[in-house]
Amino acid sequence: MISSAVLARISEETKTGARQIQAVEQLLAGGATVPFIARYRKEAHGNLDEVQITAIKTRLGYYTELEERKATILKSIDSQGKLTDELKELIEACYQKTKLEDLYQPYKPKRRTKAQIAKEKGFEPLADTIWSGGTIGEDVSEEDLQYARDIIAERIADMAEVRGMVRNQMAREGVIRTEAVATQSKEPTKFEQYYEFSEPISTIPSHRYLAIRRGQAEKVLWVHLEVDKTRVIERVVEIVLNANSVIARNQVALKQIELAAEDAYRRLLAPSCEIDVTIEKKAEADRAAVEVFAENLRNLLLAPPLGSKAVLAIDPGIRTGCKVAMMDSTGKYLGKTVIFPMQKELESEKIIATIVAKYKPEAIAIGNGTAGRETEAFVRSTLKKLAQQHPEIPIPTVVSVSESGASVYSASEIARKEFPDLDLTVRGAISIGRRLQDPLAELVKIDPKAIGVGQYQHDVQQTLLSEKLDEVVVSCVNAVGVELNTASAPLLERVSGLGPSLAKSIVEWRDANGCFKSREDLKKVAGLGAKAFEQCAGFLRIRGAANPLDSSAVHPERYALVEKMAADVGTSIGSLIGDSKAVSKINIKSYITNEVGEPTLKDILNELLKPGRDPRKSFEPPKFRDDVMKIEDVKEGMKLEGVVTNVAKFGAFVDIGVHQDGLIHISELSDNFIQDPASAVKVGDRLTVTVIGVDKERGRISLSAKSKPGLAQAPGAISLGKKPVNKSRPMTFGRSDGFSCNPFASL
Repeated sequence: MISSAVLARISEETKTGARQIQAVEQLLAGGATVPFIARYRKEAHGNLDEVQITAIKTRLGYYTELEERKATILKSIDSQGKLTDELKELIEACYQKTKLEDLYQPYKPKRRTKAQIAKEKGFEPLADTIWSGGTIGEDVSEEDLQYARDIIAERIADMAEVRGMVRNQMAREGVIRTEAVATQSKEPTKFEQYYEFSEPISTIPSHRYLAIRRGQAEKVLWVHLEVDKTRVIERVVEIVLNANSVIARNQVALKQIELAAEDAYRRLLAPSCEIDVTIEKKAEADRAAVEVFAENLRNLLLAPPLGSKAVLAIDPGIRTGCKVAMMDSTGKYLGKTVIFPMQKELESEKIIATIVAKYKPEAIAIGNGTAGRETEAFVRSTLKKLAQQHPEIPIPTVVSVSESGASVYSASEIARKEFPDLDLTVRGAISIGRRLQDPLAELVKIDPKAIGVGQYQHDVQQTLLSEKLDEVVVSCVNAVGVELNTASAPLLERVSGLGPSLAKSIVEWRDANGCFKSREDLKKVAGLGAKAFEQCAGFLRIRGAANPLDSSAVHPERYALVEKMAADVGTSIGSLIGDSKAVSKINIKSYITNEVGEPTLKDILNELLKPGRDPRKSFEPPKFRDDVMKIEDVKEGMKLEGVVTNVAKFGAFVDIGVHQDGLIHISELSDNFIQDPASAVKVGDRLTVTVIGVDKERGRISLSAKSKPGLAQAPGAISLGKKPVNKSRPMTFGRSDGFSCNPFASL
């Protein structure tokens, strides 16, 4: 149980009530997950959302660690026989980790220091005399005074108030200065802008600081934190004199204190405090970068799904050909082949046409990597001819799909278990197709760091990054819900209350016994007890179950309540669901109890109106210009439609249909001033942009989202010099054309 002081601090930090915090603490202690608490225990905590609950959880963790550290420190000081009532009170009243460590500094076990050597030589009495402003004998040599100053310097450096002041001065007034190291002074690198650079550490943006840190790590930049040391040393002396005013009455002692203070700052305080400040700045930058990554990931995971529709997927390639894979509406793999549209155009056309005619996919997903746009143009041309010559065949939609992370999935253990007999490249094609059908279900199989929507993701603290991204994935999965009878183990393990072991057991039970008929069947899974069932059941869906509530977000613990509602309005549960007229007759106030309040009842009514509704938007394919396929086709002034692929603190990256994403700098994102790109755009947004710069040599495209970027109107369409399409020969299917009726037969 947390103390009242900690409770008050968390309440202030999270802007939530004390009772709400206590409720969340008790639920977490009982094994409840954040999604479950947010969705199904609203009355207990006063209708907090996931963000607020997560913030409370984070602060509870911080203060729990702090209390454990306090106990360790108190035990250590007490074992030295130096724990006074005053010191104990200071430590127990401390709620900041840095200040706590400052209090512990004088009592930390130290290596053999100059002060210890001086003490061993017997100079501590002289140091005490100077420290108390006493008279120094005439027979004391400069060497003796130096030994005494070594002791005093350590005392000064160990003063919590002194360390705190120096650290605060560096954090508030310090300036980051960077220079190119000698070997790089004339060499152009991506860090050129930092070869002679300075900026206050208090205002430097997170992305700039992380870039500097990377340059330092790569030994391209020399980085230093500068501060007005004369002023800082003066303040150190002031603090010492405030603590011991008698020193000022003895000018000889005062001079020694001033010299010791300068030594303390130069040798002991500046190095350690600079490390503290830069570490804290790095942590701040890490948190900012992680938040950007998390928001991008959330938007990507919640991208509109195509849905339960058959998809033909193509992983483009030039030399080795394009890998083609067909999936049915549930994502089940049906077959594969390879086409070579750049080398064997006519043959490749026949293969695509045969597959489309036989399997009737509703979409063709094409990876957006190398040769992606060329492959897309080939497929569109093929489908156009197919529509002209065989109008009875449904023509699928062609969609460019991000390949980010597909190669990582292909080589993963998950992919090997799913498709042990398939080549890596075919697994990649399947992943591309499935992520069009359901981005969330497929992307959870990939390490989020490999998806490519982060900012300096390899430079930030990896534990912090992994925890935050995992939190986002879990939140998204539970917000959407999971189809129990088709979900993969990687998707199931993200469901509230489950994990890798239970997810595996669920899949094994499903394989052995067939589809789950009801949520109650979950209790038959080995190891899935009452607590796990409570946590997961509401987030799992069973389409076509005998009880229609099993396909909704209504928790089984509220089924009896819904049955009563249906009976009260004179209908059955099956008839009540989706009947807005019947649902409107339900007076929720008459069902309020100590356990069930208005927030939960409103959720239930919303589910009755639209059971198992998907919170994601409707799918809309991106539209790229057919005459812009590579960076050479991009000209200043062009207006293009694009899709936001990544948002950073300095701007947004946009896919405009060429292999290289363009960058909209924050200054070009809006007609109005904005401080954060995320306030203007998010991953997945469709934008109309204007090209304001093209650097073909470095592969950089600059874009503007402003209504009037100040450039000339786009020039006319550009001829790509395509091969003429052969329209004279009609498309036919079957063995007469030399192809097997099975379009996935080995070529």
